[in-house]
Amino acid sequence: MEASAGGKRAYSIIVPTYNERLNVALIVYLIFKHLPDVDFEIIIVDDGSPDGTQDIVKQLQQLYGEDRVLLRARPMKLGLGTAYLHGLKHASGEFVVIMDADLSHHPKYLPSFIRKQKETGADIVTGTRYVKNGGVHGWNLMRKLTSRGANVLAQTLLQPGASDLTGSFSKGYVFQMEMIVRATRKNYHIEEVPITFVDRVFGISKLGGSEIVGYLKGLVYLLLTT
Repeated sequence: MEASAGGKRAYSIIVPTYNERLNVALIVYLIFKHLPDVDFEIIIVDDGSPDGTQDIVKQLQQLYGEDRVLLRARPMKLGLGTAYLHGLKHASGEFVVIMDADLSHHPKYLPSFIRKQKETGADIVTGTRYVKNGGVHGWNLMRKLTSRGANVLAQTLLQPGASDLTGSFSKGYVFQMEMIVRATRKNYHIEEVPITFVDRVFGISKLGGSEIVGYLKGLVYLLLTT
C-alpha cells in the first residue's frame, strides 16, 4: 500500500524490541495479516539486541519493504519508555500505536482499536483487561494479584479515567500511565477496547523488582505533579 502525499501514513505502529528474535517476525506477520487494507508503517526500535533481532528485521524489510518496516535502532538498552519516544520521532502516521513485541498485545485487536477511534472520534484508545470480554491468560495467581493490586492503587490515587494502567511494570508503562493520566487532566477523549493479555510464548519476561519499584516511583510522581 502506497503512502499518502508527502510520505505520510495513516498509522505508525511502534514496537520496541530487546532480544525478540523469536517474536519479531511473528508479530510483524500478524500485523500485516490483521490490517490488510490499512495504511500503516511498523517502526521497530531495537536496543542493540545481541541475539540477532536486527538481522531478522532487515530480512523483514526485504520481504515487506523498508517503507513499511522501519528499523530505528539504538546502540544499547535504554528503556522501554524512551524507546517509544525514539519511535515517535520517526513516526509519520496521523495516529500512533504502541505495542509490545512479545505478543502479549495481540495484533488481532488492532482493527477494534481503529474502529473504536473512527466511531467515537477519541483522542486515545487503550486496551483494558478489566471490563467484560477482557482478561489475562497464562499468568499465575501471584502475578494476577500483583497487577490487580497495582491497578487498584493507581485508580484510587490518580483517578485516571481509564480502567487499566498496568499492562506491566516497566518504565515504558509508567510512560503509558503518565500519558493517560495527563490526557485525562486535559480533558482529552479516551476510549477503551477489551483485550486479553497473554503472557509471552518465546523469550524471557523482563518483569522484575526494579520494574515494580520504578512503577511505584512513577505513581508517586504523577500523584504529586498532576
